[in-house]
Amino acid sequence: MSPDRQAEFLERLRRLYARMDAGYAAAAAGYGFVCSGCEESCCRTRFHHHTLIEAACLREAFGRLPAEERAQIRSLAAAWRAAGAEGERPFCPLNRGGLCRLYAARPMICRLHGIPHELTPPGRAAQLSPGCGEFDRRCGTSAYRRFDRTPLYGELARLESEFQLALGVNRRFRQTIAEMLLDEGPEA
Repeated sequence: MSPDRQAEFLERLRRLYARMDAGYAAAAAGYGFVCSGCEESCCRTRFHHHTLIEAACLREAFGRLPAEERAQIRSLAAAWRAAGAEGERPFCPLNRGGLCRLYAARPMICRLHGIPHELTPPGRAAQLSPGCGEFDRRCGTSAYRRFDRTPLYGELARLESEFQLALGVNRRFRQTIAEMLLDEGPEA
């Protein structure tokens, strides 16, 4: 894929990320919830991400970091992968002092984690999911405020399909952030 074509796809993803952020912010504000970090931290969760386009976006942002910082993060990513294989839960290799070094490029699940939400699979009833432990401690008795991730997931799935078509691939993708940072490209 040409660099210009990839840039077009990544710009579309960034616009989708902005809508995700706005939807999350509106729902979280309804609860009075602001994530300020916690001991359980979603950055200790072994999320698997499922889109090549998000990996390409993350890698693009990663590539803009100074070489020394990239080397440090790759070292952390390798240690994270090894620790995860042992069943430990270290912080995401992008976490520094409780903040994501690539916050603007973080994948969808990192953006939307923490507050109650719903998804409606095709032909089925909506599935409600709870918030994280910290949300539960602070806001768990609050009435559910609708946050339907379905349209956001649908748009991301369509964008991923177009991206894979433009790359000339058609495959499932399942990687952690550490794995994305250790691999070399969107086809990895």
